[in-house]
Amino acid sequence: MIANDPQADNTDLYAFRNPRNPNKVVIIANYIPFQLPEGGPNFYQFGEDVRYEIHIDNRAGGGDDIVYRFMFKNQNEDSTTFFHVRLGKENLKTTYTVDRSRDGGKSFQRILHDGVVPPPNIGPRSITSKVGLNAPNYDSLVYKNIQYSGDPVGNSMSRGERIFAGPVDDPFFVDLGGIFDLGDAPRQMGHAVDGLRCKNVSSIALEVDIEALQKDHKPVSKAKNILDPDYVIGIWASASRQRIKTLNDAKSNDPKSFESHSGDWVQVSRLGMPLTNEAVIPIGFKDYWNRLTPYDDLSEIKEFGNFFYNPELALYMDDAQFGGAVPAFKPLRIQKKSLGQFDFSNGGNGLYGLKGNKALDGTALAENAFGSLLLPAPKSPRSVDLWPIFHTGVPNLPPYQLATGKQGKPLAAGKPFISNFLPNGGDMLRLNMAVPVTKRDDSAFSSLGLIQAAVLGLTDTNYNKTTDIQFIPNMDGFPNGRRLEDDVTRIELQAVSGIVLAAIGLWYDDFDGVNPVTPDLLNVYGYSTGVGHNDTTFRTRFPFVQAPWSGTHVCNCGDDNQMQQRPSMGAFPAAQKLGIATPQVFASLSPNPVVSNSTLKYKLDASSQVKIMVYDGSGKAMKVLADKKQDAGTYTLQWNASSLMKGAYFIAISKNGAVAQTIRLIKAK
Repeated sequence: MIANDPQADNTDLYAFRNPRNPNKVVIIANYIPFQLPEGGPNFYQFGEDVRYEIHIDNRAGGGDDIVYRFMFKNQNEDSTTFFHVRLGKENLKTTYTVDRSRDGGKSFQRILHDGVVPPPNIGPRSITSKVGLNAPNYDSLVYKNIQYSGDPVGNSMSRGERIFAGPVDDPFFVDLGGIFDLGDAPRQMGHAVDGLRCKNVSSIALEVDIEALQKDHKPVSKAKNILDPDYVIGIWASASRQRIKTLNDAKSNDPKSFESHSGDWVQVSRLGMPLTNEAVIPIGFKDYWNRLTPYDDLSEIKEFGNFFYNPELALYMDDAQFGGAVPAFKPLRIQKKSLGQFDFSNGGNGLYGLKGNKALDGTALAENAFGSLLLPAPKSPRSVDLWPIFHTGVPNLPPYQLATGKQGKPLAAGKPFISNFLPNGGDMLRLNMAVPVTKRDDSAFSSLGLIQAAVLGLTDTNYNKTTDIQFIPNMDGFPNGRRLEDDVTRIELQAVSGIVLAAIGLWYDDFDGVNPVTPDLLNVYGYSTGVGHNDTTFRTRFPFVQAPWSGTHVCNCGDDNQMQQRPSMGAFPAAQKLGIATPQVFASLSPNPVVSNSTLKYKLDASSQVKIMVYDGSGKAMKVLADKKQDAGTYTLQWNASSLMKGAYFIAISKNGAVAQTIRLIKAK
């Protein structure tokens, strides 16, 4: 139903600490998908008859604690023209109000009376010329219409919430064509295409003090540590319509008289974790799921639980099921005999055979802890990883700690790396606000979010020499909240394939008892859908989402040949005391795709004979970029790719005669 009601359609939800001001959290809820920038003369608008809400849960109480409600209104400033903008006026100028509840929706206070939505980015004559709005540029309209509620909380010195609502570039990126072509991602023929490239979306953005969101109004400086569970919040967004819509007889030219709305408000759309409704909930249940709140999910576990305990996507990662029918998922294979005994394939028992065993004492799976939630029944193998990721968050308890320090015992205490447990059984985006920010210009910043944090915690000697709580870069990434840059499609497919289980010591089936960095693990870590970044940059300040594409823009953004390089964990020696050794090479290439000049950066962990070669798609050697002995350190190699023909190539970096990493290179033209 919601596909036929785009004005009320939640598309994506994001929540992260502000990289410029870590005392604040940014929440972005997007609506109205697939907006063509040139979609005039009647451009996309928030619905006047839709109630848009952002919900926040900050304690395990089974209901909202804070609600932000947005209502929009359109005004015809010049009804004599078919143009959207003419001579300083907008055909439909949109304003809005914001109400906030701090008692779970029982009462509301108006915190913004006169918010203004910037107009669509129609084109330069409409925006910057004297016959249009005569603005300096489109960005000036965005920043002019960022509002403050003027209502700080506690001891905060801020001006209250910062608020923006308006059209923006859709920040989501995914090869929709490939994914929904029966899982053809990365595409087996042709090139991946970002299905959201050069398309806009309607965004609601909030910036809120951590002190205002924390359940006891404590600032982040009061957190016990960077994984303090008292700083976990759950966020979800919704859209509702009134029950009755009446089409009236036309008695005047006033469009307000043509239809009216009455009755109770009914939720028609909701969103928490990305891709739940798109790729987890089957067609026959989507409308039902959209009508429920996250707090209903646990009571409806008989209806929805099995979609997570035995997810459909896992069937296409299992050669005994339908794995052979989806060749693009070939690198993604699930543990069927992890550590020789644990079957996490659909219909397997996972860890259920341990239920009630004393070996679970002191873990999150014990009956006196959360065993009833996380080990609910036999033949529910993914109740221990996919279910909590989507529905409860993950506690900082064994077994949900990295294999670092576990000495081969997955139920033992390991290295903490996540704590966003809010056990209300609801599909929400959970964020621990105490986790520090990974700076966007940090060389360790990764769109793989917590997956990359786990890799560093297992392999990097800065982190894998101790089981103490440490900040590991990207601990603030999805699924601990969601940053705009996070490649959630890739992360979720890797999670379905069991990479989280591997990170905590339930290794893949080809583990030989010595080195857990096996071909299966490397295949899953190296998997990519083919689209790994947005079609444009993100802003470096609030609202962080980028300006909408102009209706006169020529869409060549996100080249069709944008298959991203697949990061490799490198060639690993035998496992060391804390589980895994440090990788031998980290490398990156920029730009990619490349036209002429390109820069390769790489880091060596020890003095080595390094050889760097360029190969074409058939494996033929094309060019030697380096062949020399180098000491441990970070190196930059600049080279010119002009002599290469347009197409796909590979750069192989060898260390002491063994290939340590390969990078896929796209020659654009």
